[in-house]
Amino acid sequence: MIRIAIIDDHAIVRAGLKQFFSEQVDLVVVAEAANGRDAIDIVRKGDVDVILMDLSMPDQSGVDALAAIKARAPDLPVLILSGFPEEHYATTLLRQGASGYLNKECDPEEIVKAIRTVYRGRKYITAGVAELLADGLGGGSADRPAHEQLSEREFQVFLRLAKGETIGHMANSMSLSVKTVSTYRTRVMEKMKLESNSDLTYYALKNGLIQ
Repeated sequence: MIRIAIIDDHAIVRAGLKQFFSEQVDLVVVAEAANGRDAIDIVRKGDVDVILMDLSMPDQSGVDALAAIKARAPDLPVLILSGFPEEHYATTLLRQGASGYLNKECDPEEIVKAIRTVYRGRKYITAGVAELLADGLGGGSADRPAHEQLSEREFQVFLRLAKGETIGHMANSMSLSVKTVSTYRTRVMEKMKLESNSDLTYYALKNGLIQ
């Protein structure tokens, strides 16, 4: 049996997925959580084969949770199931350790197929994501969106700044010094050729990275 943990802040989504998975002979939901922090607790306890996780959650986003999960359990497959279109996050999160990226509008059968794929240690790449990856390989870094040129930590800092989080709060929640977070902010601004936090927010909204 493939043991699954569902991480989504909507109880109805968790219930629907759990019901559908119960109809599969090889899948069993062994844990649920509504936020990234609880997801990390589940990983800490072990006994899970695949994490199925949303991106938009309270307390800790899926982006932050993915980084924390991969730091603790680098070989544990994390499959992202998000309301955001593939072109907004997929390639960035695959580079940061996600095993696959699916939009919530996909067929439930595809989620099952993806879970079985990542459980076997392979990446699950949809046709749309494959096209995005091919475009990224075909062109130089100048052809890629600015946010795709950020490192994992820079991307986390970028999203938090775009949502209006202060450097002090960020330093505390990410267990970093204020100076380190400020350095990341400077790098983000330089790489994205932006000048202020409001520029970051505008960019993130325009590119559908935050709601």
